[in-house]
Amino acid sequence: MELDYEFMQEAFFEILDGATVTLSLTAISLALAAPIAFYFALLRVHGRGVANGVVSLYVSFVRGTPIILQILLIYSLLPSFLNILVKAVGLKLNVFDLIDPFWYAVVVFTLNTIALLTEVFRSALNSVPRGQYEAGVSIGLSRFSTYIHVIVPQVLVVALPAICNITVNLIKGTSLAFLMTVKDVMAIGKISASYGYNYIESYLDVFIVYIVLCSVIQVLYSLAEKRVGRYRPAYS
Repeated sequence: MELDYEFMQEAFFEILDGATVTLSLTAISLALAAPIAFYFALLRVHGRGVANGVVSLYVSFVRGTPIILQILLIYSLLPSFLNILVKAVGLKLNVFDLIDPFWYAVVVFTLNTIALLTEVFRSALNSVPRGQYEAGVSIGLSRFSTYIHVIVPQVLVVALPAICNITVNLIKGTSLAFLMTVKDVMAIGKISASYGYNYIESYLDVFIVYIVLCSVIQVLYSLAEKRVGRYRPAYS
């Protein structure tokens, strides 16, 4: 069997164009998920009662169900639910055509990432001694300033390696977005291969693109870890 190198070269740049969608989906999902997850982590660490229970249930549900099932449920249920709301208020809009599938993918991956980051931040918050917070308050800092200037930098030191893993897995996980007709790296690879049945060449291109993307992300996180490393406590 001989590979069609000419096709691989042409398809590679087409597939590489899909990296913009993949990275956009990853970045938006992380940006939306991070602050919510940090708040949920605070509820897990300091909260009691109903709020803590709800967050725990949410995290358990998301972590205990396959992401492909979450995609199928949200992509099927969310448009139908929105369509019911639109009709209820008397608007004549076709929700199924109005919203770009990209944003359904954002919802799916954001909800999934919130659960994963919540546990990462909870673990990182528990690693910071309570005395750090008390010391910040004792010198006149507000609770918010204490978290921003004292707690969060130390949390990032602990959390960044795990956040890096989540980001890399999210990049790879977005390959399932093609189930929602989102034209990311994987979707373009499948479309390119379908015309001439060059699936091996196309998937090799996809493989290379994902390797490059994930490697770049890991290097960037490695640099970030070195930068925040100065906040590592001397006793650690």
